[in-house]
Amino acid sequence: MFYAGSPQSLRTQIEKCFTHSLGPGKLPTVAKKGPRRLIGLVSPHAGYMYSGPVASHAYYNLAADGKPDVLVIFGPNHTGRGSGLAMMDEGIWQTPLGDVEIDVEVAKQILRKSHIIDVDDSAHLYEHSIEVQLPFLQFLYGSDFKFVPICFLMQDLESSREVGRAVGEALSNKNALVIASTDMTHYEPQKMAERNDKMAIDSALKMDEVQYYSTVESYNISTCGYGPTVALITAAKMLGAKNARLLCYKTSGDITGDYSAVVGYASLAFSK
Repeated sequence: MFYAGSPQSLRTQIEKCFTHSLGPGKLPTVAKKGPRRLIGLVSPHAGYMYSGPVASHAYYNLAADGKPDVLVIFGPNHTGRGSGLAMMDEGIWQTPLGDVEIDVEVAKQILRKSHIIDVDDSAHLYEHSIEVQLPFLQFLYGSDFKFVPICFLMQDLESSREVGRAVGEALSNKNALVIASTDMTHYEPQKMAERNDKMAIDSALKMDEVQYYSTVESYNISTCGYGPTVALITAAKMLGAKNARLLCYKTSGDITGDYSAVVGYASLAFSK
């Protein structure tokens, strides 16, 4: 539903995201001896034709930074299935570009650090927010990385911060990256979406998860992955993030030309 189903079609689709006029404009090159200063990324998760060009900015910057060994990917739970905070701690995820292995050791470390994350495969069965990040990563690295997925049905401030702290502790001294998968404002006019999303993005760029959460709540901003974003900011600061920057912001209206009811998409980077 969200991306092409055959390997070649999917590769072509991802290439078009990078070369799109709203994307970086060129294909990425992985820096084998990259500086590895990136700690976290925010990336959207709509169908690739809508949010793919914005997501490609995140992965273009990641390619230039080198290759992490393990990634923890946070995503919201759109289906209502499974536990409030659900991880898979073993197995593989399969896309048309191949298999990606879950990092069992890192998953177990996160579980030891947190008392609120459950192991629950059912939350991930039909959820797209984490899955759609994997083909971009496979486009860069093949299957030469491992990951841990954590799905947020429960997105209150303290629970999200606890997940972030557990991940920050588990990833200490590892060549790791955290990704928060989220779309921004949902189905509002372009000008309203841009205004609200700017407030949310500005507070995230201050790396103040409490202010970010308060902004989303106070202005009723309809971003779907605010819990994952809170967890990312919390973990990123623990892992040494000093800088945050907006890589790209666009809306579905910038793709379709219909600005009456848009969804916002943003890519952000957190780095040492």
